[in-house]
Amino acid sequence: MTDSKTEVEEMTFEESLRALEELVKELETGGLDLDKSLDIYERATLLRDRCKKVLEESERKVQRLMETADGVERSEFNVSR
Repeated sequence: MTDSKTEVEEMTFEESLRALEELVKELETGGLDLDKSLDIYERATLLRDRCKKVLEESERKVQRLMETADGVERSEFNVSR
């Protein structure tokens, strides 16, 4: 799993999201044995965590960009739809 974790951590947000979507589709089609399903679920969890981390980092960057010379200009920034 360490190799898989390292691989996921090096992926861009877009790559992670695409891979996660593919795994979800594979799980939804069914017909997989339990071991394969668990492997897919484990990788999907790593990808989900990667996407969440990238989004949180992006949110922090946006908030830093919103700082003004007078201090911090606070406004809500939501990445959810």
